[in-house]
Amino acid sequence: MSITKEYPSVAVGQTIAISQIFHAPRKLVFDAWTKPDRMMEWMGPRGFTCPFCTVDLHVGGSCFFSLRSPDGVDFWNKSIYKEIIRPEKLVYLDSFADSEGTIVPASYYGITDEWPLQALVTVTFEDHNSQTLLTLYHQGIPAGENRDQCVEGWNESFDKLEEYLADEV
Repeated sequence: MSITKEYPSVAVGQTIAISQIFHAPRKLVFDAWTKPDRMMEWMGPRGFTCPFCTVDLHVGGSCFFSLRSPDGVDFWNKSIYKEIIRPEKLVYLDSFADSEGTIVPASYYGITDEWPLQALVTVTFEDHNSQTLLTLYHQGIPAGENRDQCVEGWNESFDKLEEYLADEV
């Protein structure tokens, strides 16, 4: 199945904006972002796996997961949900964490101290001709190499999400 990249990734200032059409119904795409067993199938850039994921889907709840790099290093992440409109929108604060779920600075993983302790992520899911237009805004990411790597990581994750959804439709 081909991936439809009608909308380019844009990085302006400290905000990344990515839109992509997924060849799946909106509810299925939303579930892929909110159900742990489904997130584990696609979350992370190419070569990364997601061996652990929990989701407590309510405002104030969290998503806690690990991304394992190709060389076996685990990068833990914790997100706190600020807004949930099923199946239209997710807003959460995104942070690096340790394996116990404690939020840590990016420097814990050797990433620049310019990276914020928390970044705001907004994901919208819109019906689009029996498909889904997903738009992601990731705010607070410092310009430069780290932001470029973040854009690349999201785009690769979206490619994996499209492949996962193709098997589910």
